[in-house]
Amino acid sequence: MLNEDNASLFDIRRLALLVEVVEQGSITAAAELMLYTPSAVSQQLRKLEQEVGQPLLNRRSRGVVPTEAGQVLAGHARKIVGQMKAAQADLEQIAGLKRGSLAVGTFPTLAGSFLPLVIRAFKKRYPAIGLSLRSARFDELVSDLQSGRTGLCLLWDYPWNRFHDDTIRLTEVFQESTVLLVSRNHPLADREAIRMEELRKESWIVRAEAHPVVEVLQRSAHAAGFDPTIGFLANDYQEAQAMVSVGMGVAMVPKTAVALQHPDVRVVSLGPDAPLRRVLLAQRQDKVYAPAEVAFQSTLLEIAREHAEDYL
Repeated sequence: MLNEDNASLFDIRRLALLVEVVEQGSITAAAELMLYTPSAVSQQLRKLEQEVGQPLLNRRSRGVVPTEAGQVLAGHARKIVGQMKAAQADLEQIAGLKRGSLAVGTFPTLAGSFLPLVIRAFKKRYPAIGLSLRSARFDELVSDLQSGRTGLCLLWDYPWNRFHDDTIRLTEVFQESTVLLVSRNHPLADREAIRMEELRKESWIVRAEAHPVVEVLQRSAHAAGFDPTIGFLANDYQEAQAMVSVGMGVAMVPKTAVALQHPDVRVVSLGPDAPLRRVLLAQRQDKVYAPAEVAFQSTLLEIAREHAEDYL
């Protein structure tokens, strides 16, 4: 006879196994689903039958069927297992999304354009999560991610140099085009689009310290049949825009770099041949993603879908 003392001894894992065996009609199928061996499932169910004090399953050549007691207990067990899963989800929600912190790595052009839209939405949805950002160069972002200093980070790459690392999971956020910047007094200022071949006589303003945009310019110019003449090395894109605005030269930049556009600078499309840069969300492959990281990714991709056309 089952008494109150015995009922308190029921193991939630055995109840969950009973539910799966009854629903699958097979110990082997339930074992595969629950990542156990069939012998381990059989052993746990025999222990449950001992606790109950009566058989729960009838073993047949082609599977099992519940006894009347097994059917009754499985019905109660479904509710119990469901409640335990709900309790676990609620606790994870409290721990992951109603308190705690999240560290995100990013790079300057994204931090000055698209990312604030994501942060605004994320903070509105999850105000109790402490969000910290680190803007850095590519190699530092990867290092921070691999060391656990950041939970996730945003990276970029180009078609001729795709980033790949077996330890990192990549998700494309959006693609952005490369555009030309000219001063408002430049002869090309009223053009909607231009080909690189038309720019061979221009002086170019580029980022200093072997910035990736230098390679973008060199590849585009060489494909158009000329070597670019570098007229000024800028420390950031705001400085580059300032120099463009006073006629020191023209500049080739990713579109996010002109989210804050200088009033005396015009943006001209480079047409369908403009290099496209991928913006990527990077996460470590070997970790379980915290609820806050999952929520940030969901928010990030949602905002990206809404603004994808802005960057092409």
